[in-house]
Amino acid sequence: MSEISLPLAVKFPHRSRRGVLLGLSIPQLALTAGALTVLLLVVVTTGLFGAVALAPLWATVAAAVLIRRSGRSLIDWAPVLARYAHRRRSGQYLWLARPVTRPTAEGVLHLPGQDAAVRVLTPAAGQAAALHNPHEQTLTAVARISARAFALLDTSVQDANVRAWGRALASASRTGHLRTVQVLERTVPDSGDALARYWARHGRPETPVAGQVYADLVASAGPAAAPHETYLAVSLDLKAARRLITQAGGGIPGAFTVLEQTTAALATAARSAGLHINGWLGAREIAAVIRTAYDPAALPALQHWSPTGAAEADPAAAGPVVQVEEYDRLATDSARHATYWIENWPRTETHPGFLHGLLFSAGVRRTFSLIYAPQPLESALKDVQRRKATILADAAERQRRGQVDSEEDNVEYADVKDRERQLIAGHADVALTGLLTVSADTDEQLDAACAQIETAATGAQVDLRRLHFQQAAAFSLAALPLARTAL
Repeated sequence: MSEISLPLAVKFPHRSRRGVLLGLSIPQLALTAGALTVLLLVVVTTGLFGAVALAPLWATVAAAVLIRRSGRSLIDWAPVLARYAHRRRSGQYLWLARPVTRPTAEGVLHLPGQDAAVRVLTPAAGQAAALHNPHEQTLTAVARISARAFALLDTSVQDANVRAWGRALASASRTGHLRTVQVLERTVPDSGDALARYWARHGRPETPVAGQVYADLVASAGPAAAPHETYLAVSLDLKAARRLITQAGGGIPGAFTVLEQTTAALATAARSAGLHINGWLGAREIAAVIRTAYDPAALPALQHWSPTGAAEADPAAAGPVVQVEEYDRLATDSARHATYWIENWPRTETHPGFLHGLLFSAGVRRTFSLIYAPQPLESALKDVQRRKATILADAAERQRRGQVDSEEDNVEYADVKDRERQLIAGHADVALTGLLTVSADTDEQLDAACAQIETAATGAQVDLRRLHFQQAAAFSLAALPLARTAL
């Protein structure tokens, strides 16, 4: 009698909320140390009466350190609010494209914020292009990928695909010169042009009854469709790969050679996970992906004027015409956007397709990005040792004070030990970040879509946090295939 194979269950570790010392972050420790220094000086110079007179100051410091808002203390919000205030004071919250009055260098992307220096480069031989970020010293290739519907696959096939994707990430991490791997999945409004072109080329409208039915269906259903697009962005760290680049000839040509070898190996590994690489994008195709993220309404025009039917755009016109940043949303050209960070993944065993309800919420236009940042083995082991020492030190301090042991610390310590065992066994360490951008035409539609997404996230056992005062930077990470990791 054959054994029944149980479906694969996935489980994510507990997200640490531990600070540098005693649960306090660096800003909390700095403020506390400064307040204690001032208190000591006041007591030495004026005595206890002077310290009591400054009671409002001590109360303000205590509130800034202890009161938490959206998972952060008030003092931890200070750098975020300071950067947001600086952007508003310097006018960076508003982006207006300048009219082009002179020829622009081909391949330069005109993007707002810290992405302004990103440009598209195309090698001398080949159609595939790459994004070059001179500040972060990265070269990023973008591919369009597709796969069979995961929810419709047999359980054994699902499990095999999940394990194969894990092996693909592990092999990419061991190279040591990959900065980031980003998987971007989005829904876009469809004008129906692609469907109409396919019907015009391959359809048979002269067929009795069925031909007219199909023609009417294409005419009515095409514009109402919301197709899903998936992209894979692979970012090469030019500093880490310096030796390989030098061996390949040096400079940008050598970097393209190393990038091509890396993407070919990753594509081969991805195919074993049921993913199909439909082609690495050229300069105009990458520009179209970025352009339609800022202006979804531009997609029909970009498809209409493209000779192949695939959206293409001039790299010089990839950025938004106007961008206005608010504290909880971003307005660009024809859409309003709100970006969420997945703060917690499911902490109990669940099916690998747990995101299905979130990604297929009916009537919601959204972009979902998974950003994988490979960690070198030595730095990962050092991070494990640091976390273990911090947990044990905090536990000893609580025991000294006679406080009750925390079960949250026990769970976190078990997760750290499990991570250490996996690293010693030879597994690669990859930091995972999930970002979700919800888009709509108006603010009212955006609020309704956000409410629907938050409800779906609860069913998927993930905790979403809206990134207040960081919407512009978060949007570029979540909605653009730039394969970056830092806000």
